[in-house]
Amino acid sequence: MPCRIAICDDDPAAITLMTELTRTWAGARELSVRLETFPSAEAFLFHYAEDKDFDILLLDIEMGKMDGVTMARQIRRENETVQIIFVTGYSDYIAEGYEVAALHYLMKPVDKDKLFTVLDRALVKKGESERHLNLELSGEMVRIPFRELRYLEVRQNYVTLFAGEEYTVKRTLGEFERELDARFCRVGRSLLVNLDKVRRVTKTQVTLTDGTILPLPRGGFETLNRAIIDRE
Repeated sequence: MPCRIAICDDDPAAITLMTELTRTWAGARELSVRLETFPSAEAFLFHYAEDKDFDILLLDIEMGKMDGVTMARQIRRENETVQIIFVTGYSDYIAEGYEVAALHYLMKPVDKDKLFTVLDRALVKKGESERHLNLELSGEMVRIPFRELRYLEVRQNYVTLFAGEEYTVKRTLGEFERELDARFCRVGRSLLVNLDKVRRVTKTQVTLTDGTILPLPRGGFETLNRAIIDRE
C-alpha cells in the first residue's frame, strides 16, 4: 500500500519544490507514495472530511484565513497517528507544535537532507503506530495498539493499562516493558509512560496530552527527560 502524503501550502512555488523533493526521497527509498497537494487549510479539511487516510502531512504555517497550527489542532481531535511536519519561515511557532504532537519543524528554504531525514523518521513512526499488544482478559483476547496506550501503572500485584479504557491484569511491569517498544519509558518501580503522550515534565510530575498528571518518583525527572531527548 502506498504511503499517502499531503502537502498544504498557499505558495505554488513552495508546493512545486516540496513535491519534487518528496518524490525524490520516495524514489531513493524505492517507496511507493500517493502525493496530494492543497493550496489552503480549508481546501485540505474539505477533502479530509471525506478521506482521512493520510500518513504524513507537510503543512505550511503562514497561510490565508486558517494557519497550519489551527488546521493541525482540528486534525488531532480525531487522529493521533498521522505524522505532522510543519514548514515555516519563522521560529515563533515552534512551542505550539508540542500541542499537536508535531514530528518536526522545517525552516524555509527547506534543506533537502533535513527533509529526507524527517520523512525517514515519519516512516518509522508510522510503523510504530501499527504495533499492538495482545491481552487475554476473562477468556477474551483484547488487542490494544501501542499508540493508544498512555501509561501503565503497578497497583499492588496487578498492572493497570490506561488506553481508551482501563485494563487490569496480574502481570509484572517488567514483562510489559520487554514486550513494548522504545516509545515507552520505565520511571521508577511502578510506572511505564508512553513518550509520545508526554506534554510537559517538571521535577515532580509529568503531564500527558490528555491532561493526566502523574507524580514522578525521585530521579524520575532525569530518567524521563533523558528518554525524551534520546528519542528526538
